[in-house]
Amino acid sequence: KDCTACRLVKYCSVDCQRAHRKQHKKTCKQRAAELQDEQVYSQGHKRPEGEFCPLCTLPIPLPVNENSLFEVCCMKRICLGCDLAAQKRGMF
Repeated sequence: KDCTACRLVKYCSVDCQRAHRKQHKKTCKQRAAELQDEQVYSQGHKRPEGEFCPLCTLPIPLPVNENSLFEVCCMKRICLGCDLAAQKRGMF
């Protein structure tokens, strides 16, 4: 029988599992929490492609409309950081 919480230990019987429980409890809880975190974080939502700056390739901070500009020349949305850098270089 496997430990269903942490999946680290296998037991030959329920009696063996009960006998080992005191020793295993702390490690089991820690591993079970790690497994839970992995499951939660792997369900993350991906951001649409348009929410990344095409110049620096970083995600545009949310809310996107307040933290980016839409450039008509290339029909792309760029982050305010890249816009500021372009202005300092005299490009716009």
